[in-house]
Parts: sequence; C-alpha cells; structure tokens
Amino acid sequence: MAHLQFAGARTCVAVFVSVLLMSSTLVAQQQQTPKPDDPPPAAVAPGTPAPNTPQETEDKRILGVLPNYRTAEKEAASQPLTTRQKFTIAAKDSFDWPVFLVSGGFAALYQLENQNPSFGQGLKGYARRYVTSYGDQTIGNMMTEAIMPTLLHEDPRYFREANGGVWSRMGYAASRILVTRTDAGGTRFNFSEVVGNGITAGIGCAYYPQARGFGDTMQRWYTQLLTDAASQELKEFWPDVKRKWFKRHDNSLSVADSNSQY
Repeated sequence: MAHLQFAGARTCVAVFVSVLLMSSTLVAQQQQTPKPDDPPPAAVAPGTPAPNTPQETEDKRILGVLPNYRTAEKEAASQPLTTRQKFTIAAKDSFDWPVFLVSGGFAALYQLENQNPSFGQGLKGYARRYVTSYGDQTIGNMMTEAIMPTLLHEDPRYFREANGGVWSRMGYAASRILVTRTDAGGTRFNFSEVVGNGITAGIGCAYYPQARGFGDTMQRWYTQLLTDAASQELKEFWPDVKRKWFKRHDNSLSVADSNSQY
C-alpha cells in the first residue's frame, strides 16, 4: 500500500532532479567570466536610432512537447486576463496534442507499478489508467487555470522572474504555487492552485474505486502541487536553456561551415 501511495511523489521527485540538473548548467555559465578577446560592443553615433531587434516571445512548447500557454513575462501583469482568456489558456493546456502523450506516459508508469489493481492489466487496464490520468490533468487545469481564477479574481499565469541568481529564481518559481497575482494587480495566497487541486483530488474519488480514503485523496492533492511546482521550474528556466543551447548549436554550425570552405 505504501508503495502505491508514494509512486506519484517519486515521479515528481524525478522531475525535480531533472530540473536541478538542467539548472546546474546555468549556475556554471553564470560563474564564467567574459573572455578577454571578446569584441567590445560597437559604438553608436549620437542620434542614430537603435537597430531593430526581434522581441522574444514565450515558447509555447517546452522541450518542443509540453504545453506552455500560461507563462508570461512580468511586464504582462499590468494587463489582467478576461474570463474568456482564462478559459482559453486552460483549454489549450488541456486539449493540446502533447497532453495526450503525457497522459499515455503516466498511464504506462501506473501500469508498471500496478496502481489501482482493480483496473487490471493488459490493454483494458491501460485504457482505464489512460482515461483517469488524462482526467486528472484536464480537471486540474480547468479548476486551477479557469474556474477558480474566475471565481476568485486571480491571475492563473506564471510570471517569469527571468533575472537574478539561479537559486533565487528556483525559490521564486516553487513559491508561485502558494503566491499569485490578483486581477487587481496585488498578490495573495494562491487559492486557485491550492483549493483547485484539492477539489480535483476530491473529484478523483469518483473514478478511483480503491483510492477514496482521506490519505489517498491527500496524496493526489500534494502530488498535483509538486507536479505544478516542477512545471513552473521548467517554465522559469526553459528560455535560458533553449537560448544557450541554440547559441552553441549555431556557433558549431558556423565553425563547420567555415571549415568546409577550406
């Protein structure tokens, strides 16, 4: 029984470890000093307009797969979302095609661990685990990103810190499951996240026949909170990792092209 109760927590811990490993690369890069042979920035004559630079937009797919529709820069906090926009974000996070793949992955994990034995094994057991896994994600998204934020006038978006040390940014990202912005521009306890996931865990009693006790419900609740915290870590650091990876990738291609000319 204890093995089944903590299976979801182990999954979240694995995600957190992946985030820590990813972030450690950023720590090393921040500690590097500029090379002495780096060329200085080009001087701009007074009165010369600054060159046009493309504005970086939020990547809607983390790692090219995970939906990332509710991430925004802090400057966007001055523009509160309408009810329709909140439901649109929740719908995109719930019905985008990668969600079906993620649900399949969780269902496979639960199948291997034989969670909810009454579901059985084989194709039938996997199908039931797939449907319940997808139900957990969809109900959770709609509750925490649309229904509760609308009722409580809270902003469901994750606003990236973007600047500062890695550890402070990690702490900020994790804390956002407890702190949120309101539609009026203030900050307060994140009732939408905490209460919304609690309601989702309670709804799970309807389709988890062997996990309707208080302990099982609490386990689903804190697993959702841990999963959301890990997701926000990815949202915070993914643009940095992507930018640095593509920079190295582009540099390697430039060197290869230069060598091919000789």
